[in-house]
Amino acid sequence: MGSGLSREHSVKSAVKSSPRLRQQRPKGSLNSLIETDEEEEGTRGCDCECCREECDCVSEDGHMNTLQTDRQRKLRCLAVEAESKEALTPSVLAFDEIVAGPVAAYLKCSKVIGGDVTQHADMVQQGFKDQRHFLVVASRSKKPSDADLMKLLAPTSEAIQGIQSFREKNRTSPLFNHLSAISESIPALGWVTVAPAPGPYIKEMNDAGQFYTNRVLKDWKDKDKNHVDWVRAWIQVLTDLQAFVKQHHTTGLVWNAKGGDAVQNSSKTAPTSAGAGGPPPPPGPPPPPMPAGDLFAEEQGSNGGDEQSRAQLFASLNKGEDVTKGLKRVTADMQTHKNPALRSGPAPFSKPNVAPKPLASAASSAPKAVERPPRKELEGKKWMIEYQKNQTGLVITETEMHQVVYVFKCEGSTIQVKGKVNSIVLDSCKKTSIVLDSVVSSVEFVNCQSVQMQVLTKVPTISIDKTDGCQIYLNQASLDVSIVSAKSSEMNVLVPKADGDYVEYPIPEQFKTTYNGKGLTTVISEIA
Repeated sequence: MGSGLSREHSVKSAVKSSPRLRQQRPKGSLNSLIETDEEEEGTRGCDCECCREECDCVSEDGHMNTLQTDRQRKLRCLAVEAESKEALTPSVLAFDEIVAGPVAAYLKCSKVIGGDVTQHADMVQQGFKDQRHFLVVASRSKKPSDADLMKLLAPTSEAIQGIQSFREKNRTSPLFNHLSAISESIPALGWVTVAPAPGPYIKEMNDAGQFYTNRVLKDWKDKDKNHVDWVRAWIQVLTDLQAFVKQHHTTGLVWNAKGGDAVQNSSKTAPTSAGAGGPPPPPGPPPPPMPAGDLFAEEQGSNGGDEQSRAQLFASLNKGEDVTKGLKRVTADMQTHKNPALRSGPAPFSKPNVAPKPLASAASSAPKAVERPPRKELEGKKWMIEYQKNQTGLVITETEMHQVVYVFKCEGSTIQVKGKVNSIVLDSCKKTSIVLDSVVSSVEFVNCQSVQMQVLTKVPTISIDKTDGCQIYLNQASLDVSIVSAKSSEMNVLVPKADGDYVEYPIPEQFKTTYNGKGLTTVISEIA
């Protein structure tokens, strides 16, 4: 450290003493940074990471030298920053602008909101750090093998999984829509594996989270402007990320054809963190020494025995009919069907008891799923109906038009919603029925199995997503309903007749797409 300070001091002295050097110095160089800092009056504090560490060093005579001024610390940090930026490609610098701009704005809004959103934002920040490290490695390396590529992408993949798992663990959070908006769109960081069109992939992920961002805007636009700013900041992050990919990685991630090995570069530039692993394990013991003697002696001996047995077999076969002369004749007193006394001989061979397979024991010892207590309560504007099993008399009566009914992981139950509510959502339910009077927006089924619904007054829209088995009973006032389905099967709509009976119509599941010269034409398949 002492030699580094003397070097900085000598550079400053040379620049100050020579006006010619001051005029010829390039913009953004280390000299300009030093000169600019020297010209400013007073001392300034520096709060960067390197200056927060220990700033003492040992001189040649063994005594401790301490950095006396904040100016010297600042000079050292600017020098390190200038040297690091010189090695970065324009692509990485453009990604840094996204992190310093929209991502920083998103993190700031998340801290203002607080709670689960702040924790979620910290995980998102780690995901962008991991992606930046990957982009730095890609800019300095040749394209690795698929196995090495998976290792390099592991930190980003783990960050995405952690973000989505956090949402699943906090489904009862009052900010669940915020968590869902991020979890549905954070896979956009996986654009590095998409080719030849990673830009549209990011757009798809942005659209995937739009359902929940619209909910956040709807719930908070008249209450707290910070939530509106939070939505705009996150959408801006994905928009700028798409523009970045379109400009620098149009057809896929760009590697450096003249670069080095990706795995080695990753270890050199790996960011230090608390979760980083230690050094690699020591190599294993050397292989055992080769045995002395002839390695093929045993093999030759066994081959010799096989040849001898084979020769005896062929010698016996060459006898022809005489081969059976050596067999004993079975007389009548030796036949069990003619001599009942022989039937009481030893018991026939029985299969010994075999220990159960390890797989069965492992399955029996596997931990059982935790059963959570059933829940039915109103949280703010949302009715929470969760973990109800075999409950056929659940009724929600005290409803208002701005309330939402959310039904989660119910099984074998029937729920009746009286009055008019904003919307109803059934998530991960099985063999569950919903009877409703009226909704303002829609009824949604997500990840359900064998569910039913019946409307008594009015429903404008029904959404079915990733659901197997859905029966929809309409009334006369709801015949103009719009039904949107995706990745679902066994869907039927029952329309009432004049006599009170119902006519059943299946929703198509199979389609045929053809190219008509100008675009694609999709029609319902005849066998659907």
